[in-house]
This record gives sequence, C-alpha cells and structure tokens, in this order.
Amino acid sequence: MQAIAGRLESEAGAHARTMAEEMGKPVAQGKAEAEKCAWVCRYYAEHARRFLEDEIIDSGRADSRVSCAPLGIVLAVMPWNFPFWQVFRFAAPALMAGNRVLLKHASNVKRGAAAIDELIREATGRSDLLAWADVPGSEVDSLIADDRVAAVTFTGSTRAGRELASNCGRHLKKSVLELGGSDPYLVLDDADIPHAASVCAQARMINNGQSCIAAKRLLVAAPVHDEFVECLHAELKTYEMGDPLDPETKLGPMAKEDLRDELHRQVSESLGPRTKVLLGGHVPDREGAWYPATLVTGVAPGMPLFDEETFGPVAAVCRVNGATDGVELANRSSFGLGAAVFTGDLGMGERVARQMRAGTVAINAQVVSDPRLPFGGIGESGWGRELGREGIREFVNVKTIVREDVPNPD
Repeated sequence: MQAIAGRLESEAGAHARTMAEEMGKPVAQGKAEAEKCAWVCRYYAEHARRFLEDEIIDSGRADSRVSCAPLGIVLAVMPWNFPFWQVFRFAAPALMAGNRVLLKHASNVKRGAAAIDELIREATGRSDLLAWADVPGSEVDSLIADDRVAAVTFTGSTRAGRELASNCGRHLKKSVLELGGSDPYLVLDDADIPHAASVCAQARMINNGQSCIAAKRLLVAAPVHDEFVECLHAELKTYEMGDPLDPETKLGPMAKEDLRDELHRQVSESLGPRTKVLLGGHVPDREGAWYPATLVTGVAPGMPLFDEETFGPVAAVCRVNGATDGVELANRSSFGLGAAVFTGDLGMGERVARQMRAGTVAINAQVVSDPRLPFGGIGESGWGRELGREGIREFVNVKTIVREDVPNPD
C-alpha cells in the first residue's frame, strides 16, 4: 500500500492530465485528487491492523472474541466524477482487509481505469489484487450474479443504485451504496458571512460542480440574505470558464453535454416571478459541455433546483426565517448525504447538526470525505459507510469465536 501511495504521488501530474482530458477536471484539482488517494493508502497501511484485530469479549466462557475475515472478490462499480478517488477510497481498505477488487469503471474514464490497473500491478508486483473489467454497464448484472463475486460497492445515481441493490438482493450479495445528494448549507444570521460565502462557493464549484457532496441548496436566514448573496456573487465571478489543462483554471467543462443540458433544464424550469438569475444561467455558444458559474436566488420547494439533485456549477439560494425553518427545509429532501450549518454560536451549530438528516454535517466548514472519518448517506443517498474504521469493516465477515475449556480427565 505504501508503494501504491508513492506511485500516486510521483505520477500525480500525469493522472491529473488524464482526468482533465477525459472528464474536464481542472488539473490543479486532479493533482490534489491523486495526492488524496495516496493519503488514503498510507492511512490504511498504518491503521488497518488495529481496525481488524480480534476484540476480546467477556461472555463468561473461557474465551470469546470477534474476528474479521475477508469476504473475497468485491465488485466496484465506480463513477466518472472523481475517477481516482472513488476507486482508492474503497480499494485501499478493501485490499488491506484481504479482499480483491473487480473494477467496473465508468465508460468515459477508461484511460483512468487502465492507469489505476497498471499502477497497482506495477507498484505491488502482483496481478491478483485488482482486475479492471472493461465491459459496458449492461454487463454489471452478470458480474453480480457470478458466484466468485462476494459483495458489491457502487457510487452513482439513485436510479441506478435502486436497480443494482435489487440485483444484489436477488443474489444475496452484500452491498454499499453511495448515491446522489442535495446537500443543504444553512447560513444563520449570526454567521461570519464572508467566510460562509467563500466556503459555499468552493463547496458548490469543486469539480465543476459535479460532486455528490457539493453545496446544492443554500438556505440563508432573511436578515443576512442580501449580504450573503452579494458576497457569494463576488466569489462565483472568480470561477471563469477555462482550459482544464491550465493550472490557473478553476472551472472547466462539464463531463458530457447531456449532463449540461439536464442542468440547464433544471435552471430554466425553476425560473419564475420569485427567482432571479444573478450570474450565468445560459448555455455558452462554444463547442463542448460548457456551463458558466450560475447564481439563482428565490429558489423554493417545488422547483427543480430545490427538489432535484443538481450536478453542475449552479448555486441555488433560498431565503429562510431562521434555524427552525432552515432545518425543516434542509430535511425536506429524499436525500441525506451531507449538510452544513454556519453560525457564530457553536452550541447552536451542534444542536442544528444533530437535527439535520445526513451522513455528514459540517459546522462552519465544507463537507469533505476524509480517510479518518466514516462517509456515506441515508435515504436516497444510499447505505453503508466508506472510510474510517467503519469503512474497512463493511467487507469483512465479522465472526464470533467462542471457546470452553474441557476439563483434563487426569
């Protein structure tokens, strides 16, 4: 695992270029993604043994313990938006637990999938740790059905997750699902507004807005709404569309034109007497899946920008009356992946965080995945956890072993 991490770090620039060319990620963000993959590899190299060691339980028997054993081959069906991180955040703990990985990656990041396959083989000198299945999505059901596959992990849309989970159920295969999100970021009236606007802009625009844990619904208390919008507008204006191969670019093209068109539909169908487009909101007259940084205010339930997951560089602002109203609107969603609250009262921040329906809640900060902390969602955002101690124990057989000492007949 340490050797894999070393290769990821030394080749980060090359991998970033591959990401930029295949799905439009700005190279600075791609390099950071490759380096984060090295971090998760080193983390589990250091901590896996402790996470998996036998736990002695006092049950009144001579010896009782809980032991962890690998399941075997785990099928990983991975998306294109974080083509390296999505793989390594699962593969590092799965491999350290003694499993092997069968990777079915998204069809538009085949060069990245091939690079991951080659990297692991060359770094470890082993060809049996990860195999890349370069097959269409229509083949996934047959892979799940294969008796050699013990379990499945999937990151993608809620619709595809439902179908995959149903197939896993038919074949009694354990699954972990990380699906869509419509993360609410609640800004209360005692928050540091410039700080909140800066964090929300970055959280919305990372990866060209194509992140499950992007800040998708910005719920802002009425007394600070106008100030927040002004600050956010200034932040978003710095995200100018540019060549993803340029290290200075903060906003590249979206991955595919059909995704861009779906995002523009959501913006267009949300427009009405109460909404205002203060920035962007149009399809540029240029070749490629481009969409500008967009700011829409007056968003409310019943609009696509509120009700649906938006996967692109669109910030949707909703005015709320305060903490109680904000929490109610934050939880008015079938998703439950991430959420955030901004406030100067840390006690209030913790109380609000405990009320928000999400797998991760950040206080005065952006929601991010971290190798040290469990990550995942509830509701239509999926089930199971990746990362942390919980992540490495998802794909093991948690086995109870008990012993009674037999008296010596002598």
